[in-house]
Parts: sequence; C-alpha cells; structure tokens
Amino acid sequence: TRGHVLETLAAADVFVFDKTGTLTKGALVLSGTKQLADKSEDELTQLAATLATASEHPVSKVLALQSSERYSAQQLNAIPGEGIEGQIEGHTYRLGRSTFVAQLSGATIPDESDLRGTVVYLGSAEGLLAQFILSDQLRSDAVEAVAQLAELGCQIQILSGDQQAAVDEMATQLNVSQAKGDLRPADKLAAVQALQAKGHRVVMVGDGVNDAPVLAAADVSIAMGQGAQLAHATADMVALSEKLHMLPQAVEKSRETRLIIRQNLFWALGYNVAAVPLAAMGLVPPWGAAIGMSLSSLVVVVNALRLR
Repeated sequence: TRGHVLETLAAADVFVFDKTGTLTKGALVLSGTKQLADKSEDELTQLAATLATASEHPVSKVLALQSSERYSAQQLNAIPGEGIEGQIEGHTYRLGRSTFVAQLSGATIPDESDLRGTVVYLGSAEGLLAQFILSDQLRSDAVEAVAQLAELGCQIQILSGDQQAAVDEMATQLNVSQAKGDLRPADKLAAVQALQAKGHRVVMVGDGVNDAPVLAAADVSIAMGQGAQLAHATADMVALSEKLHMLPQAVEKSRETRLIIRQNLFWALGYNVAAVPLAAMGLVPPWGAAIGMSLSSLVVVVNALRLR
C-alpha cells in the first residue's frame, strides 16, 4: 500500500510477530469453560456472548457465537488490549484479560500454569465468574517461514497479549528464543521502539485492532488478509494469500530489487562519465551519441526486467 516498502524491507533485520491470527490460523475454538461462581454454564456463556458483541477481536467473535440468546446490555465499551465492560441488568461485568477483569472486584487470579491456550475471564463486582479457554492451530507454513527468515539473517521475536505459557509453547515449536506474552498494545509499541532506538529496521506482522499502534510505528508493517480493517488501513503491506511463506519471498524480492537498482545506477553513472566527455570533445558523432544513449537505456530496462 506504500511505495517505500521494497526499499525498507530490503534493509529489515528484525521481524516481530503477533501470535493469534498471525502465526496461528485465527480459527479459535472454545475448548473449555470453567465456572468460578455459583452460576450455570448457560448463564455464563450468555453473559460472555452479550459482552463479546462489542468487539471485533477474534476471541470476541468466538465467544459471541457460543449463545444465540442475549441480555439487554448498556454502555458496552471495548478497551484495546484489555477487554470489554458493560452494564447488564444493573450490574457491571467485564470480559477479557485476567488483570482487567479481576480489577473490578479485587479478586485473586487463579493459577493458570496448567492451562494451555488463550484464557479469557468473565467477572463482575462480586468476583470472577468464569474462565473460557480457547485454542488455535499454528499455520501450516509458520515453521518453514520463520526458519527461512532466520536464514536470511533476520532476528525473530513474538510479542503477544496471550498468556506467557501459551506464547512459550508456540515459541518452542517455531524455535524462536525471544517471545513475550501478557503484553498490552502499549507494551508492544514500546518493545518495537526500543529495537528501533538500537538501530534495527523492524517489520511488524499482525492482524488485529490491538496491533494498529505498533503497525503504524514499525519501519514496515504487514497485516494478514483476514485481519481487522483498521489493521489493513495502518499497514504498509497486506498478505492477501494468508500464507506466511510470502514473507521470506518478499524479503528476497526486495533485496533483489535493491541490487538491480544499484546495478542500473552504477551502469548509468559509468556510461555518462565515459561518454559525455567524448561527446563534448567531438570524438563521438551526434548519431553515435544518440544510439549509445538509447542502448544505455535499453540495458537498464532489460536488467530491471530480470525481476520478473
């Protein structure tokens, strides 16, 4: 979507990935519900589905489909990187990350060490009401794409809002040593800016509304095709194919483009340095100079066509 991408991508040395919907397929499924209060599972699911309608996040979309019935809700407010808050039948409820939901009642967050996947909490002023565990699958070409980027000399990092345990598990599968979880959008932004302050050229790959600030800050930003429209509007590139193997291909193509540009500039400079003085001294007839200039332009065009 922006012309600087081919040039900037050629110099990129760090790729930062979001997790859900980027390294994974984004096809989340509800794999478990744990009741933390004296309410039926149907009631908890209905409350979560009602709150989830306020957000376009992949997790919210899954929870919204878990119940066809809805409560009457007021003042629904989606807070990027945190969750959703709303009023239902005179009570305030929250749906989202553990710290955000627990803050409403001051409740203690349960041990999550044995949980695998994305954990979402439902709570009210009375305390935590439920845990929803969602699972996702790694993209089929993620391991290969990350390995190819590493072979091209790029450093790989994962920055995710999911629990650290889930992020560590994925990092192990991808052989990525630098992976951080439990991050808010501002934390991701700070991490990318810290890399840039050290002189790195950073590529950010994400898909959601929560990724918009960090996508805007990266040297090159790439949004997945199925991601949110805000991410598309912010990103420099959009991966319409939904395939991660296009990332190393894009790096290779951009580096090849840069090489071709340098070759063409070198040729044009060399030709003019040699030919202009000869023409000025009258050692080259006008028709010869015209033919020479045309041939020089033809060499540049043919060389550029090698990119096809």
